[in-house]
Amino acid sequence: MIPREVIQKIRRVQIRTSHKVDEMLAGTWHSAFKGRGIEFEEVRPYQIGDDVRTIDWNVTARSGEPYVKLFREERELSVMLLIDLSGSQSFGTNQQTKREVVTELGATLAMSAIKNNDKVGLTLFTDHIEKSIPARKGSRHVLRLIREMLYCEPMGSGTDIRQTLEHLNRISNRKTVVFLISDFQDENYESTLKVARRQHDIIPVVISDQREARMPNVGLIRLQDAESGEIITLDTARRSNREAYARIYRERSEARDAMFRRLRLEPIHIETGVDIVEPLRRYFHKRESRV
Repeated sequence: MIPREVIQKIRRVQIRTSHKVDEMLAGTWHSAFKGRGIEFEEVRPYQIGDDVRTIDWNVTARSGEPYVKLFREERELSVMLLIDLSGSQSFGTNQQTKREVVTELGATLAMSAIKNNDKVGLTLFTDHIEKSIPARKGSRHVLRLIREMLYCEPMGSGTDIRQTLEHLNRISNRKTVVFLISDFQDENYESTLKVARRQHDIIPVVISDQREARMPNVGLIRLQDAESGEIITLDTARRSNREAYARIYRERSEARDAMFRRLRLEPIHIETGVDIVEPLRRYFHKRESRV
């Protein structure tokens, strides 16, 4: 039995994200994510304006008249959400933690998939796989995914994207639309991401907070790394310290985005405290125009 307050919280997330899907993302999901292939359906006589590349030369030769092949899109997609629950997801300074953002984002993407009759699955990870749920359809399935995103208590605190992608390749033997949702505070996963990108449609979603890029002048503070537990004391009154902090963040971000460009991956950037819909809508419209 699930406690009543848990059910109510899950329902609130479902209703809120459902409205986002209905009002802001309607239609763009289907247009941006075509089916995983096309299947031959039938042949019919050639009509003016038909693409000559679809002519069925065997039937044309037998009948003496031009015929073209018709194809049907194989619509059903399989979507997998890979969601980072490492210790750094508990950070947030703009009315939201990163964990809250990834939960809202994951629920919105899951609702979008289900409303388009696609299957959706979930893998929650830290420095190991915390939970893995196969892709299925249906509103009850989405409620289960939302519950796991809300209440999963991770055992690990670090981030291991390489291991997570290897897990994905083991459990998904067909082409899958993969949303890799993380703050990407990890290293040495490019080669594994390259392999996964050949098999799947990988979409990195980078979650960040404004204080990760800019340190305010608040004097002496103690900082603890949420993943390693290391504690340091930093004098933020010194301009050189603030500049070094910003430089390190910028260099890491640029290196990450350069890797995405090498692999021809287009990331979605979402910051805490900012409505998630607009970045998603921009991405879907841009992808739709390419399709």
